Amino acid sequence: MTETASLRNHFLIAMPQLADPNFSHTVTYICEHNAEGSLGIVINRPLEITLGDVLQHMQIAPDARVDTAAPVFSGGPVQPERGFVLHRPVGAWTSSLPVTADIALTTSRDIMAAIGQGTGPQQFLLALGYAGWGAGQLEQEIAQNAWLSGPADPAILFELPVEERWGAAAALIGVDLTLLSSEAGHA
Repeated sequence: MTETASLRNHFLIAMPQLADPNFSHTVTYICEHNAEGSLGIVINRPLEITLGDVLQHMQIAPDARVDTAAPVFSGGPVQPERGFVLHRPVGAWTSSLPVTADIALTTSRDIMAAIGQGTGPQQFLLALGYAGWGAGQLEQEIAQNAWLSGPADPAILFELPVEERWGAAAALIGVDLTLLSSEAGHA
């Protein structure tokens, strides 16, 4: 796969008719996309647990300045017991996958300890699990109109309210999802 065909640092936007309960009305941030497959984090599915819950589970005492009520997201159906931190700036963590010069995906405990101390990345999204596709699978799903894709915007990823992310990601590529029918049409 050529670098120009890579969907890394793109949003994958579920089409309204996508019925898979793991991905219905989701926006997934693609962190890796190559000939072997793809990996992404769903950015608009908050769970019923918070950053404080995760820090407590990891036995990390949070600093008083840390927003322990920050949501934790369902990043996808693969390895839902494992934590993934999408963040910027990249920093120097033990186990990170750089996505861009400014955004990385980290899975190591050191970033969680820093977040708990208030010394972690300025912007982050904590997710449990990830979305994964085998070689060619994502391309096939896009060809079947299950997904729209377009360049990612860090403001949507880190700043926009969760309930606005699906529509805003589609709007980046000029699509109003409210105008799309969930029914397949035939001429």
